[in-house]
Amino acid sequence: MEPFISTFLYFLAAIIIVLIGLTIFEWMTTKYKDWEQVKLGNQAIALSISGKIIGICIILSFAIYHSISVMETLIWGAYGVFLQLIAYWIFEGVTRTFSVETQLKDNNLAVGIISFGVSVGLAFVIGASIT
Repeated sequence: MEPFISTFLYFLAAIIIVLIGLTIFEWMTTKYKDWEQVKLGNQAIALSISGKIIGICIILSFAIYHSISVMETLIWGAYGVFLQLIAYWIFEGVTRTFSVETQLKDNNLAVGIISFGVSVGLAFVIGASIT
């Protein structure tokens, strides 16, 4: 029975970390509200959010694999969200000729796809570094 309980606890931990991560990203965006834009059909923002969710989950999967407890997984997960935030700021800074946030609000799918790729790609690097 213990493996079932552990799986459920890791599942709950993942949901908590994803929700916290999405809430923090929502606070970071000042030009729009993520879920309002999704409700309006903004595909670029939907892609960006999807990349964040998948990215956080990738990091968590590595954390679960390398951790010895749910608490350690939560710590690695929180650290992974923090690193994803840094990646988003770097992405915004590298694109000096335009604002990523503005382009996402304007439903620029190209920017949404790149945002998705940045989140997922760096999640593999962050996750692989967990030891």
